[in-house]
Amino acid sequence: MNSTGSSEFSYEDRYGIKPAKGWKLPATILAIIGIVWVFWAGLFHAQPEFRITLISFSILSDEEVAIRYAVQRNDPSTPATCTLQASDANKNVVGEIEDPITPGPASFERNTTIPTRSGAATALVTRCRVK
Repeated sequence: MNSTGSSEFSYEDRYGIKPAKGWKLPATILAIIGIVWVFWAGLFHAQPEFRITLISFSILSDEEVAIRYAVQRNDPSTPATCTLQASDANKNVVGEIEDPITPGPASFERNTTIPTRSGAATALVTRCRVK
């Protein structure tokens, strides 16, 4: 005898597969939080405290490198320090100094010499920070 029941055959019931429970709400909340964080981080880091431009450098001797760079800072009343490095052809640091910057104009250029322990191939400003 064939029984004609009102219930339909379901593989989910047969193998114990339960329907997915509300994953859409937590995913939506996480997506909103992530998008807000990305916008905040982008806006926060869009205005750095210092903008540094390397203008030029010249190798004066095996013991000295001259570097010229420009600095723009948001708050000209705060003292700062810039780290200058000289590197050899193998990218080893052969000289490093801290260049103190006193309160003054918001935009200016600096000419500084970096003493080195051996011949340098390049020079750069690694960073500037508030003192």
